[in-house]
Amino acid sequence: MDILEKAAHMLTGHPLCNHCLGRQFALLGYGVENRNRGETIKLLLTMKGHRLALSKDKAGIILLKITAANGSFNMARDILKRFNKRAHAKKACFLCEGKFENVNALANKTVKKLKDYEFTTFLVGVELPLKAAEREDEFKAHFNIIHGESMKSQFSRDIGKRICEITNKEVVYGRPDVVVLVNPFTNRIQLQVNPLHVAGRYRKLVRGIPQSRWMCRKCGGIGCESCNWTGKTYQESIEEFIGFPMLEMTDGEEIAFHGAGREDVDARMLGSGRPFVLEVKKPKKRFIDLRKLEKTVNKRAKGKVEVQNLRFANKDTVRRFKKAEAAEKIYRVIIEFDQDISDKELERIERTLTNATIHQQTPQRVLHRRANLTREKYIYKAKIKMVSHNRAEIQIHCQGGLYIKELVTGDEGRTKPSIASILDTKVTPLQLDVLSVVTGEEK
Repeated sequence: MDILEKAAHMLTGHPLCNHCLGRQFALLGYGVENRNRGETIKLLLTMKGHRLALSKDKAGIILLKITAANGSFNMARDILKRFNKRAHAKKACFLCEGKFENVNALANKTVKKLKDYEFTTFLVGVELPLKAAEREDEFKAHFNIIHGESMKSQFSRDIGKRICEITNKEVVYGRPDVVVLVNPFTNRIQLQVNPLHVAGRYRKLVRGIPQSRWMCRKCGGIGCESCNWTGKTYQESIEEFIGFPMLEMTDGEEIAFHGAGREDVDARMLGSGRPFVLEVKKPKKRFIDLRKLEKTVNKRAKGKVEVQNLRFANKDTVRRFKKAEAAEKIYRVIIEFDQDISDKELERIERTLTNATIHQQTPQRVLHRRANLTREKYIYKAKIKMVSHNRAEIQIHCQGGLYIKELVTGDEGRTKPSIASILDTKVTPLQLDVLSVVTGEEK
């Protein structure tokens, strides 16, 4: 069966608009819109019907009536009039119900919805009612459509093309700033505004500030006497120092903070800082001045937190940071022994811990949130010096994920070896600082 025969067979049983008839042969030929393809097929059917009618072949009149009524083709209707024949009334398209005629209106409506958002790229997704989708599937199966295009695909392309013309924005399929979800049958339009990601490094210059917001465990953030009705255990956090100014600049709905690991609340983050990504959900403004953001954060958190090297990022950066526990880190900790320590004992600690593999069972203090496993972590180098008769400063250059406080205390034998086990004495960590975090992409 050739193209015209197949098209006539389709139109015999079903009214089809130019778009939907052309779609059934979309993969044949290049550079032609389905509407024009369908119109051309109807023109050829009309010419064929006219030729047959002029030859007194009744099949010609039948073909003209089919093309006039189910094809809504005016030329066929006009030719029938010349033969003093009448065509049935035009019918709505069996597949799209005439919705392809609303593409421009849908695009214009979408652009109005988009006016409150800054974006560079977008993508149009299409939702079809179940009945429409099933109707198309049954049609394709019945007529054995092998060179066709789906209704969803054409709606997405046509609406996207029109939005491009109006906004001068670009359609991308990977990571668009905005996804427009359109239902052409109900005229419902939804916007899925993808997050904005900003990466950088932060330094925490004081102790007593957690990385993320720490809600009060007693009230769950509602507010109670224990938290002074704030809903928070700690009134400040790295997340809030950086996130709140960014929310203001982007007019977003909420933030999510992603760090390359985290330091303890009572530890400082010094050196070049810890890598982080701040995610703003549903931002209305994307074209923000990162230098201005950096200055705002540093001014508000003066003396407590600093940010630097802010840059735009994406979800891939977040994924890399989630895996950054394997990053190399350098810690400095002041430790106190319960007895006087000799130089030889200090040398033994340094020698034992340098190029050492540490077997560390999940510390007791984090068992409530981490699986009880034994992990192996490597120490590249340890340097220790005495600062008083029973206090020392030790620097540990190690694989990320090593719990330093437990390396000091031994955590009742859960960390081996430990400084406490090396000297068989009680050792207490007094002050812990992170001096460097080196992620895999920087090495």
